[in-house]
Amino acid sequence: MKAEHLEQARGIISARRNRARTMNDERFAEINSRIPEIAEINRQLFQTSRSIMQIIQSGESTEKRIEELKSQNQQAQLMVRNLLKAYGYPENYLDMEYVCPKCSDTGYSAGTYCSCLTSLAAQIAANDLNRNAQINLCSFDSFDLSYYRGRKTESGYDCFKAMEMIYNFCKEYAAHFSKDSPSILMYGNTGLGKTHLSLSIASAVLEKGFSVLYDSVINFLRQVENEHFGRDQSGNDTLSMLLECDLLILDDLGTEFDTPFYQSAIYNIINTRMNRSLPTIISTNMDWNGISHKYDERITSRIFATYVNHHFVGYDVRILKAQQKRSGSKN
Repeated sequence: MKAEHLEQARGIISARRNRARTMNDERFAEINSRIPEIAEINRQLFQTSRSIMQIIQSGESTEKRIEELKSQNQQAQLMVRNLLKAYGYPENYLDMEYVCPKCSDTGYSAGTYCSCLTSLAAQIAANDLNRNAQINLCSFDSFDLSYYRGRKTESGYDCFKAMEMIYNFCKEYAAHFSKDSPSILMYGNTGLGKTHLSLSIASAVLEKGFSVLYDSVINFLRQVENEHFGRDQSGNDTLSMLLECDLLILDDLGTEFDTPFYQSAIYNIINTRMNRSLPTIISTNMDWNGISHKYDERITSRIFATYVNHHFVGYDVRILKAQQKRSGSKN
């Protein structure tokens, strides 16, 4: 993990801690002005805390006195909670509200990096990688099912019904996404909406705060290859990010060169994420025969046995849109 990503994450977490303290100070000022009884109790609590510190610093054997003061402190806090409730406030209104209770928004827990810090740093790194990919995110609202209406597959199946089912699945998938969500294989001819729907999922999942990586397989593999053989000196570890992000979207599987390194990298990515139960979305123009011909059985079996398979059907939407633009009317 690059130092600059950790530093950015530390800055964000520090700002969270400062916001929590500011909000807590404002709430104390509000309550002290509106509820005089609590103001007096808070003053006594402050005095009790100071007394405890003085006893500790004195080094005297005063365990009994400290226990008495702690008991008084707990009773006073209970009185504050009861008064807050009586005045219509939540009982925990004066509690410090940190984004991460585990580390109290410090970024460190049990003498090491807190998971909130490492997760945030990973998300920042993923965002940098996504920006470099220069892929524009899509939305479900801009996916037009009417381009599939009135068309049949070679076997006579209704394209609109098939694509409506896929669209609804993807929308539900994005709405209820979690790290336990299944992996998806989107396959079918070019121009049928595979990239559009996968990036619509990415957009919705990113808004939920999950880390998402999305790009073509060839772009990812070139970056991994350059870093592996020392041709990239940026300090990035793209492979680790591909293996660890919450959702990985691999577009255009099959367009990469057929080399032992790429085959090994694809297997490593698919197998590792499967073992970690992390979801992956793969889109490809190849069908089962094409995938099984290009890749060995280890890759093929994992994709078709563990992924939810969606066959995209219809006619190239880009061509239909071009025809529509020329004619001035939708087919």
